[in-house]
Amino acid sequence: MSRFEQVRARLRHAYESGRESVRSASRERGSGSAAAADSDVPGVPGVPVAPLSPPTPESEPQLTPYASLANEDDAEVPHALRLAAAWSWRLIVVGIVGWALIRVIGAIQVVMIPLAIALLLSALLAPAVGWLLQARLPRSLATAIVLICGIAAVVGTLTAVVNEFIAGVPELSAKATDGVRTIQEWLKTGPLHLSDNQLNKYIDQGQQWVNENTQSLTSGALSTAATLFEVLTGMLLVLFATFFFLRDGRKIWRFLVRLLPVNARWRVDDAGTAAWATLVAYVRATVLVAFIDALGIGIALLILKIPFAVPLIALVFLGAFIPIVGAALSGTVAVLVALVDQGWVIALVVLGAVIVVQQLEGHVLQPIIMGRAVAIHPLAVIVGIAAFAVLAGIVGAIVAVPLIAVLNTAVRRLTARRVPELPPDAVVVTAQTP
Repeated sequence: MSRFEQVRARLRHAYESGRESVRSASRERGSGSAAAADSDVPGVPGVPVAPLSPPTPESEPQLTPYASLANEDDAEVPHALRLAAAWSWRLIVVGIVGWALIRVIGAIQVVMIPLAIALLLSALLAPAVGWLLQARLPRSLATAIVLICGIAAVVGTLTAVVNEFIAGVPELSAKATDGVRTIQEWLKTGPLHLSDNQLNKYIDQGQQWVNENTQSLTSGALSTAATLFEVLTGMLLVLFATFFFLRDGRKIWRFLVRLLPVNARWRVDDAGTAAWATLVAYVRATVLVAFIDALGIGIALLILKIPFAVPLIALVFLGAFIPIVGAALSGTVAVLVALVDQGWVIALVVLGAVIVVQQLEGHVLQPIIMGRAVAIHPLAVIVGIAAFAVLAGIVGAIVAVPLIAVLNTAVRRLTARRVPELPPDAVVVTAQTP
């Protein structure tokens, strides 16, 4: 037999041996299954057991409730109490952080308030800068032109207001004096029936109070001078900040975003972009609503020939930047001026005009112009205005609503379960499996 035939014979013998072992294993498994089918315990042939009975507490495995808890003692605390404690310490942490943030902002409010005003002005003037950029002007030149035109408009309006105010003060003072005399006569002949001695007594008490508080009034004047200096420095900061926000706003935002972790950059950038769009929409809508309010009340003042019409129109326009309460307060000033100048009848007519304009703003202008993008519940508006007015005065009342609108949009975007849209020039790196 040749060597090749020997190798083939050995391979055939190994193959036959393997097949025989497989067959014998199959027969053994078949007999074992049949035996197990006749027994009471699956897989154990020939071993009978007692019938099944319900498990007893001793035989049932004892599982610890809330096995995910780090401490076994926590399982004895009711779930509602543990949930309330978890919410409580988290709210305490958030409250402490918020309190610290408010204290920091209050300490540097001389800087924060001008920056907030600069952001509002940037949102107002940004579309104009965009139009000039589309005309292929350099960004710095476009920003400078828009800022100079804005300053010129503000200075011109203030000049007109101050000139009319100075021209009408003597006449209004004389009429105010007549009004005071009318009030004195009413106090004598009205339901109070005050005598001349009582009136003189009250006047003397007022003069005495002024004399006793002369020092405090003088210190108040000194603090007013310091406040005037702060206002001037704040105005300069507003101008510089507005210029750079308009020119390099996108670069500043990208620099701030790069300070965050990589995984949070896209979501924060998306939330910031949406918040900026909300701020721009709010400022545009507020300016339009303020213009319509000032136009409506101004027409009534001009028709009725109320003095200080231009200053009152400017006051109504500025007051409309404080939603709900601003235009009402400025309209009240117009009603008081009409009362002093022309009496009760004309004052009631002016009051009717103010009410009509307020109803038009609340039921037509605000829902249509503001839209759903900056829709905030009136209770949130009132509470926000009151809180910020206490913290930062009139400026706080002005920036309260836009700040709430921006935070509302940003928080909604951050908490939304969505993937932000990538910019067209973004490079997406994906992991490739080998």
